[in-house]
Amino acid sequence: MSDPTLIRNGELQVDTWQRFTPSDDQTLPADDGDWLVPLAVWRERHAQLRTRQHPVGIFLEPADEPLELADHGVFDATGVALIAIDFPQYTDGRGYSIAQILRTRLKYTGELRAVGDVMIDTIHYQARCGFDSFLLKPGHRPEEALAAFNAFTVHYQQTYPKPRQVA
Repeated sequence: MSDPTLIRNGELQVDTWQRFTPSDDQTLPADDGDWLVPLAVWRERHAQLRTRQHPVGIFLEPADEPLELADHGVFDATGVALIAIDFPQYTDGRGYSIAQILRTRLKYTGELRAVGDVMIDTIHYQARCGFDSFLLKPGHRPEEALAAFNAFTVHYQQTYPKPRQVA
């Protein structure tokens, strides 16, 4: 078993999800595990994917348009276990905008996972944009990443979810 590098709900866990890449022979993953499907696969086959015994996750790349998940402005998350957003490199911030759109415009309340170049330095900011799970980049120490959530005690910008009101 590999070391836990996934932070989910504030705890370290082992990641069991794998990316599915469609081919001429296989257009959908087997209904036997934790699969992340690309947005294009979800768009084409969501009716079929919603009926599976094992719900899938949706993998969004930075250039994907999250509003394509919605029909007439509404995203039905039936059959979706999580949405993973890729950060291919530290300097690519489009994943932050995608998260905000999913949380605020599409009202997505399920698990939102940051994957890719996810570092200790970024998870605090990703959490403020609505991410609630983080697959750390190899080489980063998970215990230090957990401590990073408490790096800042005062914020001057709005966040998702909204911070509790102080009495």
